[in-house]
Amino acid sequence: MSHFIDIQNAEMVFHTKKGQFHALREINLGIDKGEFIALIGHSGCGKSTLLNLIAGLITPTEGGLICDNREIAGPGPERAVVFQNHSLLPWLTCYQNVELAVERVFGAKESKAQIKQRTLDALTLVGMGHAIQKRPNEISGGMKQRVGIARALAMEPKVLLMDEPFGALDALTRAHLQDELLKIVARTKSTVVMVTHDVDEAVLLSDRIVMMTNGPAATIGEVLSVPLARPRNRVALAEDPTYIHCRKAVLDFLYTRHGVADRQAA
Repeated sequence: MSHFIDIQNAEMVFHTKKGQFHALREINLGIDKGEFIALIGHSGCGKSTLLNLIAGLITPTEGGLICDNREIAGPGPERAVVFQNHSLLPWLTCYQNVELAVERVFGAKESKAQIKQRTLDALTLVGMGHAIQKRPNEISGGMKQRVGIARALAMEPKVLLMDEPFGALDALTRAHLQDELLKIVARTKSTVVMVTHDVDEAVLLSDRIVMMTNGPAATIGEVLSVPLARPRNRVALAEDPTYIHCRKAVLDFLYTRHGVADRQAA
């Protein structure tokens, strides 16, 4: 059975002024359509590098990546990226920031009215329909991330790639956006790959958690299935035995088998 995303023996070696840096080795991973994957591991384990390979922002030194039966050879509109830094253009309104992405993808084949509707629909989906004329400096950090997610979703990507999208937010805002993301993904049926440092976030959101070994030359140490029914409620899950088991398994991998002492010895 073929996967929607297939990563085959991917290696990543960066050439730096100090010599070669072997970031990733022997990465093999299959991701099914509509699946939510969390990438987790200590700093420097290559999570963002792997995400960038899937995005097509960098090319593997060896191996290959396939998405929807096509080789990933560069960026494409079928793969949208949401970074920790929202990357909104400060001189444009929220509406214009999203519209810019919509025009690039659909401008040649859709009318202005259709583009406008796509833009408004995306902003409404993330709860930002009330702020379409505001500029980034007029809204909160959480709202900026909502607009960044709206911009990605407006492109109707087959794959949504997220690099610690809530990492810079306060705990309450982060929890609220996690809950919103659960609802959005349920509606859009998107395939999602998200980098996170947050164990609870990984267990709450994902279908599988890909745990990375420490770098350099990091690889996939273990893949944990999260067999929790959807829709998910964070309050109800707090005492759920499956949730607790998954959380403990990730903590055990990160801090017992691949903890600080492990990294210092490497």
